[in-house]
Amino acid sequence: MLRPEDFFDLSRTGYADLFDGVEYVWEALSKLKGYIKEKISPNMPKVVSKGSLIDSTIVIYNGKVIEGEFCVEMGNASKGELVVKKNGEVLSGASIICAGAVLMDDIEIGKGSIIEPGALIKGPTIIGDNTEVRQGAYIRGNVLVGSGCVVGHTTEMKSAVMLGESKAGHFAYIGDSILGKVNLGAGTKLANLKITDTEVILRIKGKKYETGLRKFGAILGDGVETGCNTVTSPGTILSKGVLVYPNSMASGYHEENTIIKLRQKQEIKKKGE
Repeated sequence: MLRPEDFFDLSRTGYADLFDGVEYVWEALSKLKGYIKEKISPNMPKVVSKGSLIDSTIVIYNGKVIEGEFCVEMGNASKGELVVKKNGEVLSGASIICAGAVLMDDIEIGKGSIIEPGALIKGPTIIGDNTEVRQGAYIRGNVLVGSGCVVGHTTEMKSAVMLGESKAGHFAYIGDSILGKVNLGAGTKLANLKITDTEVILRIKGKKYETGLRKFGAILGDGVETGCNTVTSPGTILSKGVLVYPNSMASGYHEENTIIKLRQKQEIKKKGE
């Protein structure tokens, strides 16, 4: 019920080994910092910078920075529509770091991704393939963003994971959280710190779980959708297929295929019932 495979299809992510030896899904948060440092490889496309503002757009292709003129067709990178050409030839898998982005410390960028102007990324951070980090995004380090993701305008992430095809397009806060294949409505906030100076303790179906975590945002399983201005309390767990209505507050554990409406919950009826 609380294992990683209960929330995520680990076969579709390149980071399944983050959960090796994990009994409860939230335990991966304690491993995240060390995992990212080990995962970043100098044999992969990697940008190492010390607080530098990118003053001219950079193209990374086959692990190298491409010099000279190139042509860019700004399609949706998360759908594989970003196209880079040089001398009329398509550079398949090329990634772009736009002028005006700021990069700090160790940052790895996969294939076919784009970092837009005004984004600020601190390391250690891994950005996967076909991912968009949009204008004004703020990634504060110890962040793992998988493939096909969107870190949107004024979205902030720290010590968090997007496992793949995770979308947070507008005005979100994602702290100390793990997201599967989800979509966050504009203004979604995953609060990660209790008002009281205590660790996050979960109570699920009459059982108490001491997480050992002072900061713990949320676990969002595959298929979770949050409406605009959703807020979750620290230690919220949304299982696969949970829907949260706009302007709602969610806390605690919610089983698969439920709806959270304000502070109420009801089961989703299956088609044909």
